[in-house]
Amino acid sequence: MFVTLLSLPPAVVGLDIQDEMGRHEVGHIDNSMRIPLNNGVGCRFEGQFSINKVPGNFHVSTHSATAQPQNPDMTHVIHKLSFGDTLQVQNVHGAFNALGGADRLTSNPLASHDYILKIVPTVYEDKSGKQRYSYQYTVANKEYVAYSHTGRIIPAIWFRYDLSPITVKYTERRQPLYRFITTVSGRGACCELLLLAPQPICAIIGGTFTVAGILDSCIFTASEAWKKIQLGKMH
Repeated sequence: MFVTLLSLPPAVVGLDIQDEMGRHEVGHIDNSMRIPLNNGVGCRFEGQFSINKVPGNFHVSTHSATAQPQNPDMTHVIHKLSFGDTLQVQNVHGAFNALGGADRLTSNPLASHDYILKIVPTVYEDKSGKQRYSYQYTVANKEYVAYSHTGRIIPAIWFRYDLSPITVKYTERRQPLYRFITTVSGRGACCELLLLAPQPICAIIGGTFTVAGILDSCIFTASEAWKKIQLGKMH
């Protein structure tokens, strides 16, 4: 994670982590940095942390601060948010950093931001059979002004996540045959994408099967109709 908050000093910025297994950490600091910007007016937050494979959330907030700022400002830029290992492979263009470049500097300073993430497990298998594991994700977002039980506005940047039951697998092959092959794995559906395969082959084969199916249906229907006519003549 790499987020810039131009109007929030590092002393009040923290990371909180929660999930459905009961985890609840306020002010997580392991493997994280809060770097001052603009003489301490702003902050660059960078961190790496583990999450369980259950629905949950992590959020950048001032919840762990000793004293809450008078005018918290959660306008921000997300430079990077990714999960798992980084896949730097030619011809693999996925949503591994879908929020990279998200700019909320013109938003209401007091607004909270909700990013709803659907995380998709991803496997890349090279020609030697070696596999690497990563995660892609889709995102929806909204912003709103939220009040605490004391009536104060304490904004936060929320990342609420859930894992998809579908796994995407990229498989590198020497012989290009089909572009897309769908299989079923033990824990859910697995969409396997074969790399280095020209798309027109798939289109031609798919079109051939479709046309053949239509012709077969027409011939069968005509044959059945002719049989009925012949039976009618016999009576």
